[in-house]
Amino acid sequence: MARLCEGKIAIVTGAGRGIGREHALSLARHGAKVVVNDLGGARDGTGDDVSPAQQVVDEIVAGGGEAVVNADNVADWDGAQRMVETAIETFGGLDAVVNNAGILRDRMLANMTEDEWDAVINVHLKGTFAPARHAAAYWRERSKAGDEVAGRIINTTSVSGIYGNVGQSNYGAAKAGIASFTQITAMELARYGVTVNAVAPVALTRMTEDLGPAPETPDEAEARSPKWIAPIVTWLVSDEAAGVTGRVFEASGEFLAVAEGWVRGPSTAPVDDPEALGEIVQSLLADARGRTGMNGKPVEH
Repeated sequence: MARLCEGKIAIVTGAGRGIGREHALSLARHGAKVVVNDLGGARDGTGDDVSPAQQVVDEIVAGGGEAVVNADNVADWDGAQRMVETAIETFGGLDAVVNNAGILRDRMLANMTEDEWDAVINVHLKGTFAPARHAAAYWRERSKAGDEVAGRIINTTSVSGIYGNVGQSNYGAAKAGIASFTQITAMELARYGVTVNAVAPVALTRMTEDLGPAPETPDEAEARSPKWIAPIVTWLVSDEAAGVTGRVFEASGEFLAVAEGWVRGPSTAPVDDPEALGEIVQSLLADARGRTGMNGKPVEH
């Protein structure tokens, strides 16, 4: 039976545990050669430990696949370059980058420190930009040389970013930025044969285990398993997804959905008198669709 990603070469960041681990294992099962990137830090980004990434590589190799460890920091410019070079030097090229690595430092805005803001923005936003940028440069050069390119970038956004969640202004801002980054880079890289998409996962992992009530039944635990996120990522890496770009998919054990981005809603002619705006704005708001919460349902005000 043909596998979806046969012969593909992929980087998965934050692949030592949780969702990233499932991405790496799924891609390998479908024939991809995988660079398993993980700094091995704690949930807040501190520390380092290469063993989780090595364990994923060992599992892939034991199953007959090919994989290699990379322990660079995704937010380090030179480290991201080394990540791309690892794929090229070890496996002979690069076809996909799955930007998954992340940390949490949740805090209400009035209590958030500068370091808590900077650390989260750095890992999520720069840690998406840097690997994507170095991969994009590689694919651009290949395209200019006349090679056929079918590059893939799959970023990780969040329902916290696209819908909002109290206590996560740093994380949500980074994830919303990643959704916008996805749309813009999809437009920029299309000329080189590269697609860019994002996934907003909902799963119970080390990152999220204390953010809500624990599963009460085996069925609940199954629905919140990180394994449900990997199928859409694996498909987006494949050739079947060649025509899909600039989109955000929500994925969980309960649903797979396409998130609809900002769209222009009700409008009116321009108004030059602020005193006249009260009634006009209220009318526009009355006609506009309400916001969606992280559960996918309209937010009540």
